Amino acid sequence: MPEDPRTERTRAKLRQALLEECAGRPLEKVGVSAVARRAGVGRATFYLHYADLEALAVDTCAEIVREAVDALHAWRGVPDPAHPPSALLDFFGRLPRHADLYRELLRPGGGGPLGHALHRDLRARSRAERALAGAPEPDLVASAVASAFAGVLADWLHGLIEASPDEIAGRVWRLLISLHRTPLP
Repeated sequence: MPEDPRTERTRAKLRQALLEECAGRPLEKVGVSAVARRAGVGRATFYLHYADLEALAVDTCAEIVREAVDALHAWRGVPDPAHPPSALLDFFGRLPRHADLYRELLRPGGGGPLGHALHRDLRARSRAERALAGAPEPDLVASAVASAFAGVLADWLHGLIEASPDEIAGRVWRLLISLHRTPLP
C-alpha cells in the first residue's frame, strides 16, 4: 500500500533537516528540537515518525543502502575487473559529502545500525540473484559479498583504507568479482 504523501513529505523534511544539522556538528550534538525546528514541524510530529534521532539518521542514510545494493548489481553479463560499473563509481563519489554522519552509523568492520541494514539488504539481493542464476552456494557467497562490502566501505569511511573514491570502487569491484568466481565444491 503506498504511503500517504503527507507522511513522506514530513519525513523528507526531517531527513533534510538532519543532514543540514549534521553538516556543522556530529549527530551526538544534534537534538530533536533543532531538527524539528529546522524541518518546520513540532517535536510531537517528530516522534510520530521516529522513535529517536538514531532512527531518523538510519532512515536518512537508508538511501545509501539502496544505492549500494543497486550499484553492486548494476551490471549484466561478464564483469570486467578493469572497469567497475559507473553506478559503483558514482556511489563512492557521493559518499564523502555526508561521510561524518555515515561514520557515526557505520562502525569499522561494518557494524552499527547502517552496517546491519546494508548487510541485510545486500545479502538478500545477492542471494536472490545467485539462486535465480543457479550459481552454487548462494547463501555462503551472499554472506561473503555482504560482509566484505560492508566491512570495506566502513573501513574506508573511517580512514583505515586509503584510496580515492574511484580507487576504492575499483578495488571493491575486483574483490567482489573474486568472491563470485571462487570455485566452491
